[in-house]
Amino acid sequence: MTRTSRPETAVAPAFLTVNGQGTPLGDVTPHTTTLDWLRDRGLTGAKEGCAEGECGACAVLLSRPGADATTTEWVAVNSCLVPVAALDGQEVVTAEGLGSPDRLHPVQRELADRGGTQCGYCTPGFVCAMAAEFYRPDRTTRAPRHELDDDHEHGPNGFDLHALSGNLCRCTGYRPIRDAAYALGDPTGTDPLAERRRRPPPDPRHTRVRADGAELVRPTDLTETVRLLADHPDAVLLAGSTDVGVDVSLRGSRPALLVAVDRVPELRHLQVDDGSIRIGAALSLTEVERGLAGRVPLLAQLFPLFASRLVRNTATLGGNLGTASPIGDAAPVLLALEASIVLAGPDGERVVPLADYFTGYRSSVRRPGELIREIHIPVPLAGTAAFHKVAKRRVDDISSVAVAYALDVTDGTVVRARIGLGGVGATPLRARRTESTLEGMPWTRRTAAEAAAVLATEGTPLSDHRASARYRSAMLEQSLLRLHAEHPAAGEEPS
Repeated sequence: MTRTSRPETAVAPAFLTVNGQGTPLGDVTPHTTTLDWLRDRGLTGAKEGCAEGECGACAVLLSRPGADATTTEWVAVNSCLVPVAALDGQEVVTAEGLGSPDRLHPVQRELADRGGTQCGYCTPGFVCAMAAEFYRPDRTTRAPRHELDDDHEHGPNGFDLHALSGNLCRCTGYRPIRDAAYALGDPTGTDPLAERRRRPPPDPRHTRVRADGAELVRPTDLTETVRLLADHPDAVLLAGSTDVGVDVSLRGSRPALLVAVDRVPELRHLQVDDGSIRIGAALSLTEVERGLAGRVPLLAQLFPLFASRLVRNTATLGGNLGTASPIGDAAPVLLALEASIVLAGPDGERVVPLADYFTGYRSSVRRPGELIREIHIPVPLAGTAAFHKVAKRRVDDISSVAVAYALDVTDGTVVRARIGLGGVGATPLRARRTESTLEGMPWTRRTAAEAAAVLATEGTPLSDHRASARYRSAMLEQSLLRLHAEHPAAGEEPS
């Protein structure tokens, strides 16, 4: 059956507002990164350090919806990953737009005064990431420092040091950078970027950019998105571009059609009720984190360990699950939460338990033309929750092993156990044999040890450059022993 072509809707020329100045995108390809586009226009503060979102040298500020649709929030993103065509109609601020040598921005002034820069290569990225936190609406002054000795990740001015977790510095050292962050005051009433927060962000635009035999399209709603995917089942979905952007920058991937879904309204909701939690697939992880505000403890443990704030500002749960990667950190957590996903396609919608979603290495039951619309998490949640990530770095690193636990312990007995695993097989998986070993047994050190021995054999651990199979098995076993040590049954002494 041959599909009939559809008439195309006229689309206005693409443009980007940079440092307050509207600028046509010009003859860009769908794969041109925001970083390359900015540098081609002389805005060379942003640098390419890694081209995969791990160093933050390319960070810029991007306007995004605030807590409600009537306000704007400035978020920092990696410009090396996002295609500039995907930002059509949006607002970007670079380090040059924050200040100048004779009129420094408060962030730039504090970094200069406190010796927070040396070679300067990474500094503009630090400046933008720090400025996003400077303008965070709910950043508030905290208690005097002597009352916060046990909190080394928040300053007395409310600055969250995790805002800089995606920025690397090779020569200055992080102490003066931290000192500069913690010395920042509040934006003044005349600060134009602070004032900009009071108005709505730009509306998403219907975008169509063609060049070099490729195309980027931004549909306006889910119906148009599904129709596009039905007509072009090989199209590549683009949300945060934290995965696709790496393929384009480092692996030379050039998809013929990119469909940007990050602003599709039907994919951007967060609903909490008595029966479930529903998370739109295109909400950024930062938006999900702040929207849930700790109501799902297992996700709250995941977020600080999921890459960096720069990545979480654009990455989505839909994208993380859509890749079907065996090392995606969200999958083990959502498996332990017994999540389901809603797939939307030309034949309507269907609900698939996440445990049945993965079919092989980077493959799933998702059919050509389908996309993930939302994630369902059933409530009530388990009483004991923990996420253990084993990686060479605490944050912003790919896990060698990831384990998520959701246990209900009643009167000292495990009545329900759900365990999600990542990095130990071709797919994320449920540790069902371990779950069966735990359920109905007293939650004691002996039970934990017996179940830990079973957990060490779950999956098909392999040896690669991150870890050996033997190491992965050992980490699985130790993870369950650690869980019991940190969450003993009532009346049982911690081990």
